[in-house]
Amino acid sequence: MIDLTMHEATLESAASRAHERSIRIPTFKQMRDPSLIPNSIKTQLENIGLWDLDPLNLFRINWHNEPTPHGGGFGPVNYLEIPSEISGVDARIIMLEGKWFPTGAHKVGAAFGCLVPRLVTGQFDPVTQKAVWPSTGNYCRGGAYDSNLLACESIAILPAGMSAERFQWLDSVAGEIIKTPGTESNVKEIFDKCNELRQSGEDLVIFNQFEEFGNYLWHYSITGPAMVEVLNEVLGENDRFAGVTLTTGSAGTIASGDYLKQLYPTSKIAAGEAVQCPTILYNGFGEHRIEGIGDKHIPWIHNVKNTDLAIGIDDEATMSIIRLFNEPNGQEFLADMGVDSDLVENLRLLGISGVGNMLMAIKMAKYYELTGNDVIVTLGTDSMEMYGSRLGELTEERGEYTRMDATATAARYLYGTGIDHVQEWTYYDKKRVHNLKYYTWVEQQGKTYEEIQAQWYDPEYWTSIQALADPIDELIEQFNERVGLD
Repeated sequence: MIDLTMHEATLESAASRAHERSIRIPTFKQMRDPSLIPNSIKTQLENIGLWDLDPLNLFRINWHNEPTPHGGGFGPVNYLEIPSEISGVDARIIMLEGKWFPTGAHKVGAAFGCLVPRLVTGQFDPVTQKAVWPSTGNYCRGGAYDSNLLACESIAILPAGMSAERFQWLDSVAGEIIKTPGTESNVKEIFDKCNELRQSGEDLVIFNQFEEFGNYLWHYSITGPAMVEVLNEVLGENDRFAGVTLTTGSAGTIASGDYLKQLYPTSKIAAGEAVQCPTILYNGFGEHRIEGIGDKHIPWIHNVKNTDLAIGIDDEATMSIIRLFNEPNGQEFLADMGVDSDLVENLRLLGISGVGNMLMAIKMAKYYELTGNDVIVTLGTDSMEMYGSRLGELTEERGEYTRMDATATAARYLYGTGIDHVQEWTYYDKKRVHNLKYYTWVEQQGKTYEEIQAQWYDPEYWTSIQALADPIDELIEQFNERVGLD
C-alpha cells in the first residue's frame, strides 16, 4: 500500500533542498487537468524544451502536452486513430501517445507517482539518499529523470540487452547505471540486484515499479481520465466503448482499465504479453523482444480479478511491423493502401510495445466480432526514438526491407492476425493467475499471505488505493507551502 506516515525531520531536509533548487511539485489534479497549473509556470515553460533537465518540466508530466519538442503549452490529449486500412477491422482503435511526455515515454509519470509521496511525507531524503529505479525499459529512464528534476541521486537498473538509445540517454541523466543479465523477461535478475543493494548498507530507497502502488495510482488517476477525455470526443451517439488493451509490463498502466470499468461497467480489460514468454497465458517462461514488458512473474500491483482476458502477441509480429511503419518501402506500401500521408508519418510515434498494444486491439476486435460502432482504447508507451538501433540491427540481420517484405508483413501480421492465444477468463482463470503472485512476492520478496488474500477477497483493497490521490495532493500542497517559493 502507499504509506503516508509523516517523518518531520527528514521532511525539513527535503523542503530545504527543494527551496535551494526552486522546485515546485505538481499535484495529481494538475497532471490530470493542466488548466489548473499557474499561468506563471506556463509562461516559463515557453522557453524550456520537453526533455530539458529543468524542475519546471515536472508540470509536463501529463497527457496534454502540446506535441512539440520545445516551448509547448497544453491542449487536448494526444492520440492516434488506427484506420481499417491498417488494422483490417471495422472497430475504431484509439491510441494515446506517450511520445509527448518528458523522456518521450509515459513511464515518467509512473515514477513520479512512486517517488513524490515518499518525498512529501519525509520518507525519502533527497540530500542523503539515493533513489533506485529497477526496470526493463522506460521506468528507470523516467525515474532517473524525475530524480534529476527533484535534485536527488539515482541508480538505474535495467537488463544489458535493452536498446542502445536507452543507455546513451541514461549516461547523461542517471547517477549510476547497473546492467543486469538478459533482456525484457529477465525480471528476477533485477530483483536479485535490488536485494543485493539492500544488503550493501548504502543509504538508498528502492522504487520497484512491480510492487509500488504509486505506479498503479498514477495511471488510475491520470491515464484513466485521459482515456475518458478522448472517449468523450470520439464516441458517437450509437457508439460503444468496448475495452482497453495493454501489455502488462509492471501492470501500472492497466490500472487505467480499473478507472474505465467504473464508468463503463460492460467494457473489457485485456492484459497482453509475448507468446515467447507466456506467463499469464500458460504459466510459461522464455525470452522475447517486446522491450519494456518484462515478465516471468505477475506484478504485485496487477488487479487480476478485474482483468477479463489475456492476449498473446508474437514478438516477430512487432519487429516486422516496426519495419513496415518506419522503412521507406513500408511507408510507401501503406500510402498505396490508402493510409493518409500524415498518419503514415505519425506511425513512428509507436514504439515496439505500442505496436504490441495495437495488435492486441486487433485481436480483441476479431475475438468479439466488433463493428464500426465499437471503440477500443490503448496507447503507445513510447516512440521509435528509442529503437532506431533496432531497425539498423534488423537491416543488418535480414537485409533491406523491400516492397515484397511490406506486403508480406501486412498480410501476415496485420490483416492475417487471428484470435490465437486469446483467453477470455472465468473466475477461476483469474484466480489461477492471481495465485502465481505467491511464488514471487510471498516466497521471494517478503509480502504477506494476509495481503495476497486481501487483494483477492477484500473489495476495499483496491478502492482504498484509488482514493489516495486527493490526500497526496494535500501533502504536495503543504510541501510546496513549506518550500516557500513565490
